[in-house]
Amino acid sequence: MATQSVDDGAIPPLGGPVVDPSSVPAAKRVKLHGRAFYESIGSPKWVVAPMVEQSEFAWRMLTRSFLPPDQSPKLLAYTPMFHSRMFADTPKYRDSHFQPLRSFLPSPVDNYHISQLPESEWHLDGNPKFDRPLFVQFCSNSPDDLLAAAKHVAPFCDAVDLNLGCPQGIAKRGNYGAFLQEDWDLISRMIRRLHEELDVPVTAKMRVLETKEKTLEYAKTLLNAGASIITVHGRRREQKGHNTGLADWSFIRYLRDNLPPETVIFANGNILQHEDIDKCLAATGADAVMSAEGNLYDPTIFSEPPPPGQEGSEYWRGRDGKGGYRVDAVMRRYMDIIHKYALGVPPPQRKPLFLPSGVTEPEAQVTKAQCGEKRAANGEEEQANKRQKMSKSDRRQQVTNPNLTAMQAHLFHLLRPLVSQHHNVRDALARCRVGEIENFENVLRLVEEAVKEGLIAYEKESSDQKGLTSIVNGTNGEPKENTSTPNVEATNPAEFNLDPYTSSLATVARCKRPFWVCQPYVRPLPKEAIEKGSMQLSKKEKAKLAKEEEEKQRGEEAESTAVGLVPGGRVEKQVKGKREGDGDGEGEVVEVPKEGVVCG
Repeated sequence: MATQSVDDGAIPPLGGPVVDPSSVPAAKRVKLHGRAFYESIGSPKWVVAPMVEQSEFAWRMLTRSFLPPDQSPKLLAYTPMFHSRMFADTPKYRDSHFQPLRSFLPSPVDNYHISQLPESEWHLDGNPKFDRPLFVQFCSNSPDDLLAAAKHVAPFCDAVDLNLGCPQGIAKRGNYGAFLQEDWDLISRMIRRLHEELDVPVTAKMRVLETKEKTLEYAKTLLNAGASIITVHGRRREQKGHNTGLADWSFIRYLRDNLPPETVIFANGNILQHEDIDKCLAATGADAVMSAEGNLYDPTIFSEPPPPGQEGSEYWRGRDGKGGYRVDAVMRRYMDIIHKYALGVPPPQRKPLFLPSGVTEPEAQVTKAQCGEKRAANGEEEQANKRQKMSKSDRRQQVTNPNLTAMQAHLFHLLRPLVSQHHNVRDALARCRVGEIENFENVLRLVEEAVKEGLIAYEKESSDQKGLTSIVNGTNGEPKENTSTPNVEATNPAEFNLDPYTSSLATVARCKRPFWVCQPYVRPLPKEAIEKGSMQLSKKEKAKLAKEEEEKQRGEEAESTAVGLVPGGRVEKQVKGKREGDGDGEGEVVEVPKEGVVCG
């Protein structure tokens, strides 16, 4: 599917329902519920997940920019998770995280005043022209705090979401997120309070519990309290970090099959590439699919790849047919959005993206010495820019701008494969500080140079498979030591025939791309993390595994006995025959393996 290019520095128009802000009535909106509400916002199929300080306005805009305007309503986005008490009680926290107006958010909320504001006063978050549909998410453990916070954002969003999925230690200490899932009464009171008193619908995001039956009862509790939509993450609370593992879509399918058909369900988990979206919808029966980490590493994940021959300058497709959007193209779009919206200035004029087909012969002969000279010059320019001082007021304003504070983390996600090979880019990005836009522009220049080198080298490689995969795997023709990654360009993932719940090799083979292409980060599965020593089991987990192994062994022994076999196989003792020269007495007794003993 073709998307608009920003090679000329222009930001592509973004879709979404356009509403004149001055027409927002002072009285309460007509509040829809459940599927009627879902259909009223366009029945979106793709959802940008709420991510702490990572699903801010600029990133949502970047993700939306890869969809044609007529498909923008199909994309729903969530804000980052906000802390309800801090949001309700602390203006500084509120104004540094949510910026729907050019002025500060009024507190207490005055819907009439907001309805009378001219369009010029509407700013970024929830702007009806380009940031809808939008849900605002809060974590909370108090109905009063949640309602107070929600009232501040209700005029600027389509719904308010309650986070019941955060599994991190901070959520446990703060008693919110997934650590509320034992207190169904409190959860019900929070959802019901918003359902009855807030002008917009309330939704909830949850994790699955130990069993499908218990998960179903939990989901019913949220829906009966008034949740219009439930998002179900197919992982349990303990699945985090190295123990993340795979989400279990069968739990979501169980909810779909056992809840009323009018229930709106979003599925979350295991979305690494665009093709995973349809797989998830088919497997779960969900109404929409939410992506978190997949979107962080590849903000183009919701965009359909262009047909062969229509790639343009932003999309790259290799000889094996695999492809993706170029990281230099995506970073350009991101930087242009930062300039236009976060800083309020026109994006700089940019040269067209480099294309191997348009390169002249002298330009193609880029030596390592020349590359080194370019990098040194860029480094000197970066240091000169770094010495430039901003006024204290400008610096203070930029440090609290959520679209600027998230830049470095976003770029480390986006450029992960590239910076692992081009350490000059990694080091330049690590030195960037909030608000130092020229230094980020320098990182973009280094990224464009690295991508150019990679593309030229790829085109010059012979058709020999060994040379071809050296580029894909990041060695640029040089031996790569201690690599555990299979030959991913030459290997068909189906050939692995591995259980995806115990091995990530097939997933790595499916997702692997050259460093200049956006691609997901495939986490090692828990078993692999344990084998590598990057994760250790707790005493509780060790005891659980020992118990499971003991029960498994008992079961196997019972099965063997039932069919007349000896558990573990039969061993027969036999007396070895005597040889000439052996002494008096009986021969040596030898154990001989018989049926059921595994010896290979």
